[in-house]
Amino acid sequence: MMLGVALASISAGIFDVKHYLHLQIVPHISKYHQYWRLASHHIACVNSSDLFLIELLLYNASVHIERAFGSAKFASFLIIATILNTLSVFTGLMTLYLFPPMGDAFNYVPAGPIALVWSIVYQYLQLVPNAYQFRVFGVELNDKIWVYALAGLLAMSNVPSVLLPTAVGLLTGFIYRSDILQLKGWRIPRRVSQFSQSWITPLLGEPGSLRRSNRVLPETRQRAQDAATLPAEDEVVTTARTPRATDANAQTQRPNDSDASTPSGDSTQPTGGLVRQWVSELTGAARSTSGAAGTVRVPTDAEIQVLTGMFPDIGRDELLGVLQRSSSIESAAETLLSSQTDSNYR
Repeated sequence: MMLGVALASISAGIFDVKHYLHLQIVPHISKYHQYWRLASHHIACVNSSDLFLIELLLYNASVHIERAFGSAKFASFLIIATILNTLSVFTGLMTLYLFPPMGDAFNYVPAGPIALVWSIVYQYLQLVPNAYQFRVFGVELNDKIWVYALAGLLAMSNVPSVLLPTAVGLLTGFIYRSDILQLKGWRIPRRVSQFSQSWITPLLGEPGSLRRSNRVLPETRQRAQDAATLPAEDEVVTTARTPRATDANAQTQRPNDSDASTPSGDSTQPTGGLVRQWVSELTGAARSTSGAAGTVRVPTDAEIQVLTGMFPDIGRDELLGVLQRSSSIESAAETLLSSQTDSNYR
């Protein structure tokens, strides 16, 4: 539709046939009976400013409506809206022609799918939610204000003649949305849809849907390393995390950590790990954030309770040792999960 409106407008300017595009009751309809203007005034625009605004509105509004409706329903909506707009504009012109002051002011309707665009804008107003909000001089606005601003510029482009198709477009959008005439259930024939998919879509050069891999890469560094070695076909989806190097080192030191962190034999005999922990608590030193050898982190009671609930089969001393060697409770949980996985494999 965007390409058709643009090509028709440019062709009308090249071949100098713009004067055949607008709709006028006197004298084109009443005297010369040029009823084909009822359909031709929807095809093209007579100036570049209207064409620019209409293209922006079609791109920013109609794309969302087509995604919400689906292509078949959206095409059916365009046909129904065009027919209703044509009949409503003609009826409105004939009604206003009976009143001389109003008939002289609204005798002319500019060329372009103005009424159809306003029907789409009404669907955009009702269907598309706002993504974000902001304030300007205390007035709360949202991201949809830019579409409304473009529509307002289009409504003020040819005052007062453009007011009739604007009102008709909003009325048509309301009629279709409320389903007063029960038109929402109508669809274009299947043969027309198949013909468009077979012949028109290839001419437009529309690409197929992108094929996305379902490979799960949870770690940023791992994703960068595996980007060059991704296979041609998709891998099996898994959410298991690959053990990091620090966790592997913690696992290799795990059998000897109980001797350093818990007392052996007499419970009153202090060890190096408990002395460091006691000195750290007395001096108020900052807790270490690394899991390197020679540093001990003081775990909180909440962390111990969380790990005890997650791993009820593991003793408290072992959980305390893993928490002291880990930089966070998440790292400790990963270490315990990895150790359980290794034991299951063995």
